[in-house]
Amino acid sequence: MKYHITKWLSIIALAFTLSITTTSEVQAQCPMCRMSAESNLKNGGTDGRGLNNGILYMLATPYLLVGLVGFLWWRNRRKEEEGEEIGA
Repeated sequence: MKYHITKWLSIIALAFTLSITTTSEVQAQCPMCRMSAESNLKNGGTDGRGLNNGILYMLATPYLLVGLVGFLWWRNRRKEEEGEEIGA
């Protein structure tokens, strides 16, 4: 069981490391939003500067929430298992 968990954790760590080290510029805007933001910047506006970062922020939020819920579930489950071992 411990070998199985270690195997999956190492695969996840490898995938995470590869995703961080192989970065590229990300454009998370639809063509219409991008065109609107570029025209705004060309005309001296500042509305388009944070648009791409805002879209990426909104994209990451659900993943972070699911990860947090999963972590809390795992931690509570582990505490329950430790309590059963001690009480047995």
